Formats: sequence, C-alpha cells, structure tokens
Amino acid sequence: SSTGGIDVIALDDALTRLTNRYPEQGRLVELRFFGGLTIEETGEALGISPATVKRQWMVARAWLLRDLEGERTL
Repeated sequence: SSTGGIDVIALDDALTRLTNRYPEQGRLVELRFFGGLTIEETGEALGISPATVKRQWMVARAWLLRDLEGERTL
C-alpha cells in the first residue's frame, strides 16, 4: 500500500487523526491533495481566503509530516 514512496494507509490514518482534531484543515487537505483543487478553488469551496488556505495548508502539511514521522518510530 505504498505509492510513489507514500504509504497511503499511514497517510489516510494520519489524515483521519488530523480531521478529528482540526476538521477544517482535514477537509482542506482532502480538497488539495486528493481532490487536486487549487488554492483558489479550495478557498471557494471552504469559504475562506486564498491567504488562509495557504497558511492552513502549511500548518496541516507540517502536522501530517510530524504525525507520519512519529508513526515510523513506533
């Protein structure tokens, strides 16, 4: 269950944890990463500005990377 070096199951688990804790950021990641939406399209879908999308995208990505790193050390 690894695609292009990404463990899809681990990513899905991490995204579930992110969404449980921060629902809007989880939705943002789903739209950007899985939906392929642009920053502008994601902002329109969520009713937030492109600048907010960029900020939340950076925070969500950092959160997911930390979470995935933690998974590898278990």
